[in-house]
Amino acid sequence: MLFFPCFQMNLFCLWKPPFSAAALIEGLKSTDPAVQAKAMAATEKRLQSVSDKDGKKPKLKVDKTVINTRPSPSGLSNQEEMMSPESFLAALEKDAHERARRRKENEASANALKEKGNDAFGQGDYALAVQNYTEGLKKQKDMPALYTNRAQAYIKLQKYEKAIDDCSWALRCDEKCTKALFHMGKAYLAKKQFQQARECYLKILKFDSQKEKLCKDCINEIDLEEKRLSEEETASEDLKTGKLTAVAVSEMLQKLSKPGQDPLYYAGGLQLLTDLVQACTEQTLFRTNGGFSVISNNKVIERVLSAKINSPAELELACSLLLLWQAVCKGNEENQRLLLTHPSVNVQLPALLCSEAPEVQEECLALLCLYSKTEHGRVLLIRHLNTTKWLQTLISLVKVADSRADSAMNLLTHLILEENFKIQCRIKLSTETLPIFIQLLSSSKPLNETALSRCIALLGDLCSDVVIRMQMAENQECWQACLSFVTQCWTENSIIRYPECLYAVLGLMMNLSLEPNSVIEELAEEICDTCMSLFNSPDGRIISRAVGLLSHVLLVSLGALEEAVRQDVVRKMIRFLKVICHFQWLLPISEPLFPSQ
Repeated sequence: MLFFPCFQMNLFCLWKPPFSAAALIEGLKSTDPAVQAKAMAATEKRLQSVSDKDGKKPKLKVDKTVINTRPSPSGLSNQEEMMSPESFLAALEKDAHERARRRKENEASANALKEKGNDAFGQGDYALAVQNYTEGLKKQKDMPALYTNRAQAYIKLQKYEKAIDDCSWALRCDEKCTKALFHMGKAYLAKKQFQQARECYLKILKFDSQKEKLCKDCINEIDLEEKRLSEEETASEDLKTGKLTAVAVSEMLQKLSKPGQDPLYYAGGLQLLTDLVQACTEQTLFRTNGGFSVISNNKVIERVLSAKINSPAELELACSLLLLWQAVCKGNEENQRLLLTHPSVNVQLPALLCSEAPEVQEECLALLCLYSKTEHGRVLLIRHLNTTKWLQTLISLVKVADSRADSAMNLLTHLILEENFKIQCRIKLSTETLPIFIQLLSSSKPLNETALSRCIALLGDLCSDVVIRMQMAENQECWQACLSFVTQCWTENSIIRYPECLYAVLGLMMNLSLEPNSVIEELAEEICDTCMSLFNSPDGRIISRAVGLLSHVLLVSLGALEEAVRQDVVRKMIRFLKVICHFQWLLPISEPLFPSQ
């Protein structure tokens, strides 16, 4: 007969866990999340069982009245089951160190594979890049950069679903991974899923407000693509239903594709096509029917645009083409993009801007002004055309007597809104641009006052760029030309010419004087005399700028300061302040501002 022991044991001794200690450790090492979770739960349960409510180690309680003479075969002899809590925790710690070491090695391998993938991506081998990124993920599965880089390569391979899936995994690793959201948005855009794409960029803004411009540009790209598809669907429907203008555009492009005709033939065709393109549908059909390629690949048109115009027929052809481009691109962002990205057009337009034919130059300016009125158009101009010489070209047009001067200033007014254009203006500013400007200020011929004053003011605006301001401020000839121009405009206490230009040049000199240098110190006394004489001007705007310029110059020259004091600058400044207060209804004034003595 068997006698069973009557041990009163706690659960630690009676309960046999589903995992041995070794099994628990192996479970924690597993790469399978489900196995890891199960092992972790068992570990926590086992650790909890080794402590009583007071936090003390469990004690075995035995009723000694009965002795077990035949222990159970399973018994308690298994050392793995009897591993002490301290030994168990030590084993866990050892395992943690081992896993940390392996993770560090895997991380190094993953980074090396990521760099290989980046190199392959940079060389355009996107399939190899994907392979390297995939190998890296085998080493480290929770590395967001590998997922986002592989997603970018998938986008290049037009595997958009895989790209979206990789971005989703990157977001599981890091929910604030903006790079994953960015590429996910690009993939959704490629799949024409516009709303999902917008949501990606809006999420980026939640995590990083500094990326506002990036997100704005991306959302604008989505809007333009959605608009393009809608326009093309409408245009296709109009063509299918036989809308007269839609059919006429298609037929006219076929006629223009006929090679070897006289320039007047093509000029007439372009004029008829321009008359047809009056709405978005016709603009879209021009694009979808290959209009840009039909015209740009025409040998006769190409020859006329790439060489000097020698006949009235060639002149008419060039002007007709520029007028057509204006009609096709007006208000149509996709057509604007396609025109400037055409390999021949982005070379022809800068050449047409410098054409010796005034009519061609005027129509080219009109086309460029059309682009410059919107931020999208300005970005296209600066990105796809060589604008490094545009500043000197546009400034030189101030001296012409027709509408080209005003058109040039309109174009320049819009272009300087872009920082990238200002950067390009730095190139050869001192050697090519400033000499042209100095010639304008020194010209004895009558000039368009409106265009000239705008030109001077725009150069003053360009001085917001520190590099441009320093180049101009250190140019002594520029300073002397400005002082000489003031003398031409202001003689014997009266303005004799160009009052608006005088106001503009004083503003330019104020901006230049923000950069103290040896040139300003050398000319300080002359500048001081000029400013003091302007205090007698009846135009308060002139006086204000003269005071501003003088305040900058007196700080860098003791001689100029002494000369200003000698000319009673303090009393004049007091009178000037009284005038200001008078107009603010604070102090009365009953005598002239600066009475001549």
